[in-house]
Amino acid sequence: MRRTALLASAALLVGLLPLAAAGTVAAADDPAPVPVDRFEGEVPFANPPAEGVFTWGGDADDPPALALTARSDAPEGGKVLSGDYDISGYGGFTHDFAFDQPAHDWSAHKGIRFWWDGQNNAKKVSFEIKDGGANGEASELWTTSFTDDFTGWKQIEIPFTDFVYRTDYQPVGGIDQVLGLTQMWGYAVTLPVGVKGRFAMDDVELYGKGDQSLRASVSADSAVHPVKEGGTATVKLSVATTGSAPIDEPVTVAYESAGGTAESGKDYTPVKGEITFPAGTASGTSRTIRVSTLKDKSAEAAETIPLKLTVTGAKAPTETPQVVIDAHGLPYLDPKLPVRKRVADLVSRMSLEEKAGQMTQAERGAIGAGGDIASYDLGSLLSGGGSTPTPNTPAAWAKMIDGYQLRAQATRFQIPLIYGVDAVHGHNNLTGATIMPHNIGIGATRDPGLAEKAGAVTAAEVRATGIPWDFAPCLCVTRDERWGRSYESFGEDPALVKSMETVIQGLQGARDGKDLKDDDKVLATAKHFVGDGGTEYGSSTTGSYTIDQGVTKVTRQQLEAVHLAPYQTAVDRGIGSVMPSYSSLDILGDGQGPVKMHARADMINGVLKGRMGFDGFVISDWNAIDQLPGDYASHVRTSVNAGVDMMMVPYSYKDFRTTLIDEANAGRVSAKRIDDAVSRILTQKFKLGLFEKPYADTSGASRIGSPAHRAVAREAAAESQVLLKNSAGVLPLKKSQKVYVAGSNADDLGNQTGGWTITWQGSSGKITDGTTILDGMKRAGGDVTYSKDASAPTSGYDVGVVVVGETPYAEGVGDVGNGNDLELTAADKAAVDKVCAAMKCAVLIVSGRPQLIGDRLGDIDALVASWLPGTEGDGVADVLYGKRPFTGQLPVTWPKSEAQLPINVGDTAYDPQFPYGWGLTTLTKVPEGGSATLRALALVAAGADRTGADALGRAAVSKARLLVQQKVSPALTPATSKPFADADHLLLTGHYAEAVSKLTEAYRAA
Repeated sequence: MRRTALLASAALLVGLLPLAAAGTVAAADDPAPVPVDRFEGEVPFANPPAEGVFTWGGDADDPPALALTARSDAPEGGKVLSGDYDISGYGGFTHDFAFDQPAHDWSAHKGIRFWWDGQNNAKKVSFEIKDGGANGEASELWTTSFTDDFTGWKQIEIPFTDFVYRTDYQPVGGIDQVLGLTQMWGYAVTLPVGVKGRFAMDDVELYGKGDQSLRASVSADSAVHPVKEGGTATVKLSVATTGSAPIDEPVTVAYESAGGTAESGKDYTPVKGEITFPAGTASGTSRTIRVSTLKDKSAEAAETIPLKLTVTGAKAPTETPQVVIDAHGLPYLDPKLPVRKRVADLVSRMSLEEKAGQMTQAERGAIGAGGDIASYDLGSLLSGGGSTPTPNTPAAWAKMIDGYQLRAQATRFQIPLIYGVDAVHGHNNLTGATIMPHNIGIGATRDPGLAEKAGAVTAAEVRATGIPWDFAPCLCVTRDERWGRSYESFGEDPALVKSMETVIQGLQGARDGKDLKDDDKVLATAKHFVGDGGTEYGSSTTGSYTIDQGVTKVTRQQLEAVHLAPYQTAVDRGIGSVMPSYSSLDILGDGQGPVKMHARADMINGVLKGRMGFDGFVISDWNAIDQLPGDYASHVRTSVNAGVDMMMVPYSYKDFRTTLIDEANAGRVSAKRIDDAVSRILTQKFKLGLFEKPYADTSGASRIGSPAHRAVAREAAAESQVLLKNSAGVLPLKKSQKVYVAGSNADDLGNQTGGWTITWQGSSGKITDGTTILDGMKRAGGDVTYSKDASAPTSGYDVGVVVVGETPYAEGVGDVGNGNDLELTAADKAAVDKVCAAMKCAVLIVSGRPQLIGDRLGDIDALVASWLPGTEGDGVADVLYGKRPFTGQLPVTWPKSEAQLPINVGDTAYDPQFPYGWGLTTLTKVPEGGSATLRALALVAAGADRTGADALGRAAVSKARLLVQQKVSPALTPATSKPFADADHLLLTGHYAEAVSKLTEAYRAA
């Protein structure tokens, strides 16, 4: 029997159940209990998203073994749910209701109960229910527990009022943090850890009548009501019921202004009274309380007036609403003063506790309704990957963040929050946003102007949702494509990375920060300082990661030339924040060995802030200080003293703030260091204009995902396409051709956008709005037939296009060796083989890094590195059909085998499948004249070197590259590949004559 059918036909089943369980007395007007699980076989064992009971655990040994067991002593029916467990991490089981049916309404009942076969082990058993959201895997979790301190069967009754919201973990998309009970998706049991045991459970059911205090609630329109001194605050109280039915009993609210930092009679006129909502009052009805404040002539910090409420007949608000008289007359509030003076004035007034709060960043999912923002003087919040409001819309983002900013108004100095997100290729957490190619594709464009435009679109869409801070760009120099973050890099050459840092101006605007206050600019973050792209394979100690968060072993010269160089450029461009890397740095010969970057004062204080002159602030990575050696106090003082100004401590923000205060009071972190950190943070908040305009300016929201923004992403997708091979001019396609399209990534928006899209890891399928490559080909006017697995007949076609590659991943989860490799899947290989055997074919590889294709290269006529092009598949179609030319160049070396890795431009031994900088073009006729033309171009390049004529020098090298590429392309060898790659590096560093010389060397070696 389906679970929904079981619940729907509860009346028929009541006769099977005892009217009152042993040991309980049902009230006369209580409804009959409604069964949820009888464990007689009506609910299958399954996996989500299928309906049924399923197990889970921290590792392979932790999920319990479940069975439906016949027992003569079963409290109900003939069977019970039983199981054995031996859990080292965590484990338990869940019953999720059917995803394709409506959620269940439990609001008429007092609570949930079940029979438990006690083992008397004195262990706590956690019991959770799932409320709201789209389904059981995207719902709020509400939890309570009972203690197994008895023997034999006992009925456990849990009123719904006992459940509390889980803030330590929530699936994607927080809901409203209100236990509504009208959209219930199931329950879960977490079994005890550290004890080998067994359990039995029976007859889960809803019991009792939900009284009005459970179904009705009184709420304030806001927990915080700021008002200018002398003004009148309006506090609106509303009564609401589950299901929106009128209240059936009167609700009274007694109110009184009491406590707080404002002085009654001096700062405000006290209020006291009672409001009554009579029986029959419609749900949603409101009443208003007004609090008048009094004006004086003194400059003051903000003062609070709590409004104490006593509610009868309904649930009271979870928090006491308070009126806040705004701070006024203090120098830091004067926008005419220089930022430096405003910062100095504010810091001089702050307590140590307030300063520690400014240095603390929490995750939105950890702070519940937001009361902790004022309680702990928090300076910052973030959304981790996939941490979004519900619904995931621009308006919901702005409303959520405005609500958090309002909380900050209840602090003494009303210092606004700075809210941050990982918008690493567009506003990628937001459904419907414009998603750009990942950085690896932007690096392939070799177009600094386009990188800046992409940054500008990202900034505009992020700021329009109320977010002023972006944890981007990643300035990593990727040196090993086994790294799961390879696609976050612009490329393997620091010169290429530096050239793409125009994105910083796209995000921030002017180098002096004067544009940061604008409604289309955000504070940018250079990450991950320093050497994250150079970690050694096998050096990671993070879980099953193989290379991410590992150790970068370099000489001092390699560190400076490869990994540090992009950060000096970022500082020169005015970058506002920098994020250290999880990884460790081992500078050969310095005697320190590997040291975690969050502990390297020599690099953060010494190099970044000292030598480079960085004047922004340093934000830690997610829980990164937990990876430092020693106890937690050591983690805190080591990282702060190393120069980290703000700590991203998503769920441990209270512990961090308390520990920092203790370390400062003990003298282990100096007052000077704390003042420096807070001054740096406040400087950026002032530059962003947050003190004057803390709330979202949504005037640009209509441009989110707009045609103009998508046109930029489409251009970037087109320019990122790298044509690696093109025998007999297979590309571009002609609209008159009949085209057979196949492959796993031809029609999958999630795969072509990659990780860090809507969720942290990304996912396959239509996860947001956009155009797949197949859609783009159809819209381009092509005569296209699609067969994903190439199972459709292949006869009668002029050409095939097979789009293959990777599925999404992020960070170390995507490391090669951590369940990943650089090979195409068996299905993709089969599609390539079948199509390319039947007709001329072009293969597009949609991936975050090169894929090993050499064994099939001879059978492929045209090969394209498509990278992760984002939401605009039209851009890929533009180059396939010749609307735009192929102009992209490899930002990383394309290896022949995994055994070659790491392989990079400049290596002594260099024999790749395709060299760094490679990229055939359909832009123009290739220059003719061979050696004579190369000699002429060498003269032009030498002249450009002497006169500083960069445009002329670049043009000369580009012509030489096209000429050489045509000759060497049939059979690349080490003798041609190495000088060819070196030439592209020389071009990027402005050595034009040397670049032409290297290209000439490659030409002669062919």
